[in-house]
Amino acid sequence: MTLARVVKTQGRWGEVAAEVHSDVPERFVEDMRLFALPADVPESAGKEIRRELKVESLWPHKELLVLKFAGVDSISEAETLVGCELQVPLSERGQLAPGWSYVNDLVGCSVFDSGSEIGHIDDVQFGAGEAPLLIVADKAGRKFDVPFADAYLEGVDQSRRQVRMKLPEGLLAVNAPLTAEEKAEQARPTEDSGLNKRERKGSSIKVSRRTQHSRR
Repeated sequence: MTLARVVKTQGRWGEVAAEVHSDVPERFVEDMRLFALPADVPESAGKEIRRELKVESLWPHKELLVLKFAGVDSISEAETLVGCELQVPLSERGQLAPGWSYVNDLVGCSVFDSGSEIGHIDDVQFGAGEAPLLIVADKAGRKFDVPFADAYLEGVDQSRRQVRMKLPEGLLAVNAPLTAEEKAEQARPTEDSGLNKRERKGSSIKVSRRTQHSRR
């Protein structure tokens, strides 16, 4: 289960800065074990591929968490961790309170909008807004950004692997991939190309639903 991802080195003595994928701040403590999974390694990789690390010290820095691992004492050593996902075994996954979801439990679920299936969850992304974005792929392979917001959510049925939502009219059209005609229109020079470009930003709102990132 992924708790964070290393985004850069921090400092001169082997520290790294990580993007946290957990809404439980006390999840990170000194002396805890974490397993670093390189970004280019598939999820199905065995435990032997992951590097075991021990947290020596930690502190928040802006929107990131700075971690100092035992045995990682230089910038060059810290650079080997950049891009890695920092994980704990699934056996250490805590019991969530009602209204919380692990990303691993959402990926692969079918998504319904007002009772009609629109596709399955291919990924969940953080950072674009206060609501995590569900990356939903339809049967044709098109992908849509859908805010996992309480205002749109009707319910999550884990037994049926379904997420039921009621999305605002037009949201899927705004977040739909560009058609061939639209791509050609964007490539064509015009006096005011901005009028011919379609907005692609995913909409999001502030929500109370909390999600933890989990990757096997």
